[in-house]
Amino acid sequence: MNPEVPAVLMQLAGVVGRNAMPGVPEAERASDLGLTAMLLALAAEVWDGAAQNLVLENRALRKLLGESGQDDDFRLSKLKPENDRLRALLIEAHVAAEQAGDQARQEAIWAELLASTERRKLSVSLL
Repeated sequence: MNPEVPAVLMQLAGVVGRNAMPGVPEAERASDLGLTAMLLALAAEVWDGAAQNLVLENRALRKLLGESGQDDDFRLSKLKPENDRLRALLIEAHVAAEQAGDQARQEAIWAELLASTERRKLSVSLL
């Protein structure tokens, strides 16, 4: 989730606040509010799937890295740091696989990265 949903919501709050002021040209107001509505809908979509995506990804990364454990706390504030930790380990594993010429390991890593990308696609994704 880049940028993070709370940061997007704060930015959108500023846009809405500015457009509540008198004197904003109608074309600017319409453009700003239309974009705001679209971004709010996308933020809702990202937020709705965030925990599910992180849990699935953390499970897949642990399996790929040979780590045991599970996510017991499903708050995003707990899942995201664990995901960041696992992704950092995945980078190290990928470098090691490349250096060792371990093609099977590299393919497994790329497969998970592709799966992760697919999980994070939005309804408006063109591909």
